[in-house]
Amino acid sequence: MLYYLFNYLDQAGVPVASVFRYLSFRAALAIILALIISMLFGGRLIRLLHRQQVSDDIRELGLMGEQKKKGTPTMGGIIIIAAILIPTFLLAQLNNIYVILMIVTTVWMGIIGFMDDYIKVFKKDKGGLRARTKIIGQVGLGLIVGYTMFFHPDIVIRQNVSSNGSQQVIGTINRLNFEDDHANQKKVVIDYKAPISTVPFLKTYEIDYSVLLKFLGGDYRYWAFLVYIPIVIFIITAVSNAANLTDGIDGLASGVSAINLVCLGLFAYFSGNIIAAQYLNIMYLPNIGELVVFSAACVGACIGFLWYNAYPAQVFMGDTGSLTLGGIIAVLAIAVRKELLIPILCAIFLAENLSVVLQVSYFKYTKNKFGEGRRIFLMSPLHHHYQKKGLHEAKIVTRFWTIAILLAVLTFVTLKLR
Repeated sequence: MLYYLFNYLDQAGVPVASVFRYLSFRAALAIILALIISMLFGGRLIRLLHRQQVSDDIRELGLMGEQKKKGTPTMGGIIIIAAILIPTFLLAQLNNIYVILMIVTTVWMGIIGFMDDYIKVFKKDKGGLRARTKIIGQVGLGLIVGYTMFFHPDIVIRQNVSSNGSQQVIGTINRLNFEDDHANQKKVVIDYKAPISTVPFLKTYEIDYSVLLKFLGGDYRYWAFLVYIPIVIFIITAVSNAANLTDGIDGLASGVSAINLVCLGLFAYFSGNIIAAQYLNIMYLPNIGELVVFSAACVGACIGFLWYNAYPAQVFMGDTGSLTLGGIIAVLAIAVRKELLIPILCAIFLAENLSVVLQVSYFKYTKNKFGEGRRIFLMSPLHHHYQKKGLHEAKIVTRFWTIAILLAVLTFVTLKLR
């Protein structure tokens, strides 16, 4: 809203108002505003949650310090959601389709997480929202995101092609001619739609999901949504659930999410800047730059939440926060066409998720084969394994953050290591 106000003032000739045209300024303002909101609003919400006795039962896992966590309020994800949405509404272009997608994702996953926490806290049902209902909600968001990414006319890839060259695309949206001042050659810029994504470590290759339907022959590319949308659904479901599993000790999920969001925000900036996109040899995505403002708000919200969530936590984010952050990270990666980098960038989430899958699968296998269930880890998810080994949770969180930073750097470096 402030963006439109200052845009109007800029057109009216007010000199200072022009600063709102710069993404860097609005992104910096979004971080500051999100920090202020989470820190000021957070304290009041925590006191309210204490008065209403909004706390989840702490499971008896035999972990060091778990008794001290009893009575700590949950549903703190409300703080994160508010600190994301308010700066976004104030500073971003609200008619931008990417921004709209991220707002829908935040609200959608926030509602699913809130319902889960509400059932646990007020209905005293430790199981929370039924797994089937939760998955249906995640699939619903995947359908919305996948359909929008595939069909919306404003979501395109812009590419320079020679005027006599051929380009295989699903549908050219726009075609512009211009003169190249350096080589004095005529080039054509096309905006086209295609379900493609960056492949890490390969310089000149981007995977086109439609090739999976090549056996159909003819116009097989027009049916690519049958492959693309299920892939989007899988990514959103997997990442959001993995983030949920990671939220097990103070500050872990919020810190790792902040690191991932910084990396994705940089991807959005470079993908939306034609000069940077050409230098890094990545897809230039018109209009994607506005996600820098949204990403900055997310980073500010996570860091601000750490003010209360760092050890010893005064509040837990609950599923309200973890599912929302996981959904945001997944959709951001899909929007910037870097979803194939998720196994590197979100390796912490992946390791937490895999530790649970492996633990349960191996336990069932050994129980059927030997009559006694055996375990790979002392406890899953993975962070509990290290707690069982005697490491303090603050040290575990710090080490996981360090690994997350290294993974984020590696993810970004893959743009040049090709």
